[in-house]
Amino acid sequence: MNTHQLERTLSDLTSTLGDPTRRSIYLAVRESAQPATATQVAAEFNIHANVARHHLDRLANDGYLEVTRRRPEGKNGPGAGRPAKCYTATDKEIELQFPARRYDLLADLLIRVVQRLEPERASQIAAEVGREYGVELAGTLDLPDEGGFEAALAAVQQAMVEVGFAVDANTNSRQLLMSHCPFGRTAFDHPEVVCSLDRGIVNGLMEALDQTTETVTLPKETWGEACVSTV
Repeated sequence: MNTHQLERTLSDLTSTLGDPTRRSIYLAVRESAQPATATQVAAEFNIHANVARHHLDRLANDGYLEVTRRRPEGKNGPGAGRPAKCYTATDKEIELQFPARRYDLLADLLIRVVQRLEPERASQIAAEVGREYGVELAGTLDLPDEGGFEAALAAVQQAMVEVGFAVDANTNSRQLLMSHCPFGRTAFDHPEVVCSLDRGIVNGLMEALDQTTETVTLPKETWGEACVSTV
């Protein structure tokens, strides 16, 4: 969608559906199992029938509703008299399409920036940033005040899950098996930085739980394997 098309789409949406009453009427008609009349809409929204008719006709003129007619129902089926004007929703789609956000590309490029600025300290910087984030993350979660190492490791597992990791905790081996990393392919392509970041997050969380550790993270060697962090 180019700029001109975007402007036309926005103009169309705001002029037709920008009015809150009209927008609500459109949604009500769209959700209705039966065609709606101006009288029914007026009663539902507590507005005058002429106002309801104005909104319905505007929606119909702009393609959001279509008009049909039916005769009033009598005791034995459709009765005599002028057919009622009814409105039903059309298949017109309401959407704005923008280019997909490339967070994976952003992550990859940011890692290249770090590596170029201070290549010898890239892993150290990532670990420091991760630890700081881990401490911050701990402050937003309901973590246990006590319970020892086992409770702390379970809390770290839950915290990591909250931010997008798939993690299994093994207390006996003091390990976190990360079968899914939210950094995706970037983690596989730049393990020296991303795994240091992950390691720092775990250290920060453990620090917030009064558990002093120096986590060692072994990155996956092939795509689809799990990373292993020993705490």
